[in-house]
Amino acid sequence: METILAKALGREESQLAAAEKRDLLARLLERLAHEIRNPLSSLDIHVQLLEEDLAVLTPEARKPLALRLEIIHGELHRLENIVERFLRLAGPSELDLEPVEIQNLIAHVCNLLRAEASTRQIEIVEQIENELPAINADSVRLTQALMNLVINALQAVERKGRVEVAAAKSSAGDALLLRVCDSGPGIPAEKLTDIFDPYYSTKPEGNGLGLWIAQQIAVAHGGSLNAGNVPGGGAVFTLALPLN
Repeated sequence: METILAKALGREESQLAAAEKRDLLARLLERLAHEIRNPLSSLDIHVQLLEEDLAVLTPEARKPLALRLEIIHGELHRLENIVERFLRLAGPSELDLEPVEIQNLIAHVCNLLRAEASTRQIEIVEQIENELPAINADSVRLTQALMNLVINALQAVERKGRVEVAAAKSSAGDALLLRVCDSGPGIPAEKLTDIFDPYYSTKPEGNGLGLWIAQQIAVAHGGSLNAGNVPGGGAVFTLALPLN
């Protein structure tokens, strides 16, 4: 099945219409959601059992563990939301818009991925322009988009490097620009458009959907996602979101 889907979602445009691709992708997403929800349900049950086990401890011993359990609960809930949003990307859906402070969203994503970056000896750096306005966005989807971009950067660097996450207004002042730059090998010029194709991946760690999902989230917000290379090596992804 995976081989068939890989071919169907590849670059053979003449062999498969866009509507047929969308149908196949929807079925793939449904299958992935089912596979992800099973372990999520099991984790939720075991966290509840763990809370019961901790109830016998003294308040002093329980306090630091309770904080960690709160984080686990929050991340499990966020994963469930991501699965639901992930499924909706295959078909029409509405954004759950709310004011989002972009600096808080960036800090959240970077903090979640710093441990993984550290094991690879990769530094994650935040560069955020002062006094950025809040944007009207779907915080769950936007978090997923940025998460995908930073994970893609970590995979590109592999080991011993740097990933920079930056946010600033556009020169015209009508858009918020999120940039994720890495110190990896960069993107070959002939691949700059292919990398956004569903199921396209050049990395053994990737599944070929991360950048496509990030681009779809950007478009759903009325924005865009573009890829390029920075002088001296490395790739840069720019996610532009309208401020008006």
